[in-house]
Amino acid sequence: MSALFSLKRGLARASGGLSRISGRGGGTTLPGRLLVGMAPDAIERLAQDLDRGSIVVSSTNGKTTTAGMIAGVLAAAGRHPVHNRAGSNMHWGVATALLEQVGDEGLFELDEAWLPRVAPQLRPRLLVLGNLFRDQLDRYGELEHLADEWADLVESLATTAPAPDSAGSAPDGVGFALCADDPLVADLGRDAELRRRPGVTYFGIEDASQALPELQHAHDAKHCRRCGAAYRYDRAFVGHLGHYSCPSCDAGRPVADVAATRVELRGMAGSQLLVDTPEGELGLELPLPGLYNVYNALAAITAGLRSGVPLETIGAGLESTRAVFGRVETIEVAGKPVSILLIKNPAGANEVLRTLRLEREGPGEGLDIWIALNDRIADGRDVSWIWDADFELLADGVRRVVCSGSRAAEMALRLKYAGWPRDRIEVSDRIAASLDDAVTAAPGRLFALPTYTALLELRRLLSDRGLAAEYWD
Repeated sequence: MSALFSLKRGLARASGGLSRISGRGGGTTLPGRLLVGMAPDAIERLAQDLDRGSIVVSSTNGKTTTAGMIAGVLAAAGRHPVHNRAGSNMHWGVATALLEQVGDEGLFELDEAWLPRVAPQLRPRLLVLGNLFRDQLDRYGELEHLADEWADLVESLATTAPAPDSAGSAPDGVGFALCADDPLVADLGRDAELRRRPGVTYFGIEDASQALPELQHAHDAKHCRRCGAAYRYDRAFVGHLGHYSCPSCDAGRPVADVAATRVELRGMAGSQLLVDTPEGELGLELPLPGLYNVYNALAAITAGLRSGVPLETIGAGLESTRAVFGRVETIEVAGKPVSILLIKNPAGANEVLRTLRLEREGPGEGLDIWIALNDRIADGRDVSWIWDADFELLADGVRRVVCSGSRAAEMALRLKYAGWPRDRIEVSDRIAASLDDAVTAAPGRLFALPTYTALLELRRLLSDRGLAAEYWD
């Protein structure tokens, strides 16, 4: 390593410490921003120290939680990778993690659009791809554009099937853990003749009892990427994730190697799973709720197996998983539990609503909810996605809802048209005041549903009050 690069690295690392001491924030990205500004090849140079290579995770929904689960699995095996655990998933967040942490392997979540640009620099040994949903169209464009970029990345990385990393060295080829239930993702694992690529492991759900009664309005992947024909669905689980076939070619759902054969959802308490794997069956008590977290767990199981972690150890790691920043976190505020569930697009919001619907079942006045809708750059300026989310699911299940954020009025209007009683909807655009009001009025648990930048505001507020750690800690 050159003396000049060492100097740049030292300056960038010092900036992070000063930022934290000053209390002005930026601790998750400032060092990396400075470093890649001074040395554009910094990520590739720092990644050379990762002797075991890296696991790289991306998806529209669930990448932070999936990466957190994989970290738990590796920790149960005594391995502690360099990991951008604060969820800063663009190149400066990755650079910051490489700059400030030490380890012989990496675990990085990457933003969908940044994945093709950054992943090749990280010595990837395994690419974990969960799903592609419509999200931030003003930034990402249509799903097919992202899918094409991902396909080019997979094509460039695909070489030979690597062996599991049990010996502690990075394999020569790159492995792929792909969701069989997402047509756009599953298709990446096949070559031009529809043969499975070397090194591909598929994961998915087999339990038909968890299928939706019909395709959701937020159904995104409608047509085969190979021939353009409309997919036929036998069942759908989350948005367009499910069992599908193409009537015109053979590009249907592949067989899942890691499959949830039995799923019992228990609302906010989590779920009970039985998973069939190449190493045998795994019974699992997953502490995180929702079918979307079942998919995240299947991705983590696949990554663990591909990393040489014994099945029993994988189970122990997942059962000790705790919610990551803003993803089903519960924090006590003024003596009452506030459960925070990020919503940012139709498919993800629908899964949160399905989980809350399970909480609503039974006697009582209904749920107390705080929803904060922002339209900043990181959220996407276009908030029309709220009209594709099925808020109707909770129309009869709410005691009181407070709408906050920069687009609070639009959120209230959406809830009115979803059939939520008008006298139970209140609007207050200020995050702090509206949260305090919602907590005070709630007789018990409050469910907080913020979009991304509203989540950051909420977490900063709770941190300033001493109720939560700084998100980079």
